[in-house]
This record gives sequence, structure tokens and C-alpha cells, in this order.
Amino acid sequence: VHGGLLNVVGFPLNHFCKKLAELYYPPSKHNVQHKKYDSIPSVDTFETLGDEGKYQIFTEHKVASKLDATEMCIRDSCSGMHSSGAAYTSDNTSAVRTDFTVPLENQNGVSQSASKLPSKILELMDGFRASKALFVASKLKIFDHLKDKGPMKAVDIANDVGTFIRGTERLLDACASLGLLEKTPQGYRNTDSANTYLTSDGKYSLHGYIIHSNDHLWPLFTNLESAVKEGSRQNHRAFGKKADDLFKDYYHSQEVKQRFMAAMHSIAHLTARDVATAFDLSQFKSACDLGGCTGALAHELVQVYPNLKVTVFDLPEVIANTSYFQPSGQHTAPVTFVSGDFFKDNLPEADLYILSRVLHDWPDEKIHVLLSKISAVCRPGSALLVAETVLNEQKTHPSVAVLQSLSMTEGKQRSSSEYKQLLEKYGFTDVQIKITGNLLDAVLCFKK
Repeated sequence: VHGGLLNVVGFPLNHFCKKLAELYYPPSKHNVQHKKYDSIPSVDTFETLGDEGKYQIFTEHKVASKLDATEMCIRDSCSGMHSSGAAYTSDNTSAVRTDFTVPLENQNGVSQSASKLPSKILELMDGFRASKALFVASKLKIFDHLKDKGPMKAVDIANDVGTFIRGTERLLDACASLGLLEKTPQGYRNTDSANTYLTSDGKYSLHGYIIHSNDHLWPLFTNLESAVKEGSRQNHRAFGKKADDLFKDYYHSQEVKQRFMAAMHSIAHLTARDVATAFDLSQFKSACDLGGCTGALAHELVQVYPNLKVTVFDLPEVIANTSYFQPSGQHTAPVTFVSGDFFKDNLPEADLYILSRVLHDWPDEKIHVLLSKISAVCRPGSALLVAETVLNEQKTHPSVAVLQSLSMTEGKQRSSSEYKQLLEKYGFTDVQIKITGNLLDAVLCFKK
């Protein structure tokens, strides 16, 4: 902007304002009423601008003697003067507008509080876009490509993954805007978080769970409205079938089975250290992780407690695929895998039984069968360790668990008091709860 206050690069500012008004809110000529306001006029009164650059305002109170009305308009617009209810003169003094006719709290029919940007609501509205961008980038293994090859141009990434350049560039920019990638003059590169959590071989990779979220959870939540109306899972709408068993959907093919196990492995590996160290478990000599899947938690336990012998007990089709997820290294402590159905078969003997992400999946009648069996085989002094996300007593936090419950499985998330009541019902006492700050909390209780 150059020149005096009345001119922008030689263009009369009052005419500029009038043209803006015509562009953004053209008034109907027969509806325009030339009113006098003790404030800057709203858009539909810009017709009152005179050719001399004078607004027909501030007529009853002499507010500015040295600045003409146009200069006041410019300064007011820049300083947000209208929200204060005072008009400023050239010597920085103020005068109250006694004839201001439009209440501040209801300007143009919109309350002042409602006119503020609802950033939280807007963030939630766009949340699905961000999730899908993450899902697609992960499925295309873009983070893997960037980890191996460093900064890359969009055209090179598109050639590697077999996608169109324009679509790839937009996806990369979206990931950069979400803080997943960095965009540099040399190209795109992973952030440290992307290398750790988003690459398929990252130390605490969530890649498996992200793919599970895209391929299984996304279709389910697309039918959330029906789930709420019917109060049931929407597998029949999402996948064209309705399984009697919660996990049968995951085991009907080798590909789907390994994808589901990778998802479970992601969460177990990320949370294992906090679960294993939530309580001092050194008093126990043997442990049995019921439904322990890939053994991620079991391997963490034997690292923390070298004298602890851990058995993973899970379905035969799960045990048959655990070799894909075993940690490498010569010093890895052994974990025993035993196949079976914990609802039907005898449980291995142990001093400590573990249920990690199990109880929230099943209805009360199944929980009754499982906890009754565990209670029956536990000797006095034996214990049960439960790893779940524990809700607050209002059941509104943490939101990750509250939102997960919308998948409408027959199970449910529970609060601290509900876990205490449930476990005491089956003969477990001294119920201790540790909120870890991770995705899973820990509950430890002892058999009478």
C-alpha cells in the first residue's frame, strides 16, 4: 500500500471500498436506505459513500476533528475498534457512542459468542479427512519409501508407488500439513514420529493397526447411524455378512488373519512396557497370557522379569502364525505358545493370569464363563492382571475408549469401580488400578 490514506497506489480508497461492497454484497437498489450510523456502516450501507471520500457517520457527536471519516474507517478496521464500543480521536482519546443502535451482542442477528471461530467443532468435522489421508499414505507405504530413500520429489514417489503425480502431491502436502511429513526444497521426508510409528518396521510401528482401521473399522463406522439405531454391529452392512463370533471375520483368510494379528501386535507392542511395569510382578514365577496373540506383551514381561516363565494361550489359527511376529536377536528370552479356546479348554497352570484387551470385547455371559474358569484354577495368592483402557466414572474419558465402544460389539468399556465390582464378584480381592497414560491401563487383583 503506497500513498496517502485516501489512495492505494493512486486508486481512491473510498471507491475501492464501494466496489468491494458491490462484489461481496450487492444491495437491491430499491431496498437501500440511506441511514446515519454512529459507527462504521455495515456492508449494505456502503452506498452512502460520497464521491469526496466522506462517510455520512458520526454526525451527532464530533468524534474526530483532525481525521476525516475515511481515515477513521481505515484505522478502526485495523484496530478492531468496534468491539470496544468507543471511538478514538486523533489524539488517542475516546468518546462513548450514546446513539449506537445495534447491540454488540447481537450485531446483524448473530451473537458475539456464536460468531467466534468454533475451532474444536471444525477440527472434528474434518477429522475424517485427516484419518483417511493417514490411512491411504500408510497403505501405499509412503512412509516406508521415504525412510529408505530420504527427501524425495512427489514425481519420484508417485513413480515408486504407482500413483498419479497430482494426487500424490496433494496427499503428501496433506501429510505435511498434519505434521506427518516435512516438505523441503529437496522434497518430502519423514518426521521422527513417522519413522517411529508409521513405517511398517518402526520401533513402535502402528502400521498394522492403521491398515486394520482403514480396511475394517472405517467401513463399520461408515454405518454408525445404523449401529446407533439398531444397537448392534454392522458387519452385515459393511461386509455383506454377519458372523456369530466376533473374531470369525478376522480368520476366514490368511491375509485377513495376518492383517488383524499385525493390528493387535501394534497396540500390544506400543503398550507392553507400561503394562509390564505398572506393578511389581517379580513375586510371580509363571504367567499365562490368555488371548496373548503374537506374544508382544509376553516377550516384554520376560525382558523385565527374567525369572518369569510366560505362556501365551490363544486359538490354533493364531498360534500357527505367531512366528511372523517374533522378535529377532540371540538373547531373546523364550516364550511358550499353547493353542486352545479359553472359553472351552483347560487353562495352563500359572501364578499370574493375564487378560489384555479381552474383557471389553465380550458380553456378560462370556465374561462369566471366562472369569469363573480363571477363578477356579487360581490358587490362593495367585493373581489376575487385566490390561484395558479404564474409563472415568462418568464414562466420558478417555475419548479413545468411548469412541471405540461405538463399534457396538456385545462387550463394553468399564470404569474403575465397575472393574473392581466385576473382579470381586469372582473371588478376587485387593483390586489395584494403575492409569498408565498409555493406551492401556492396568488392573491387578489377587485370589482370596
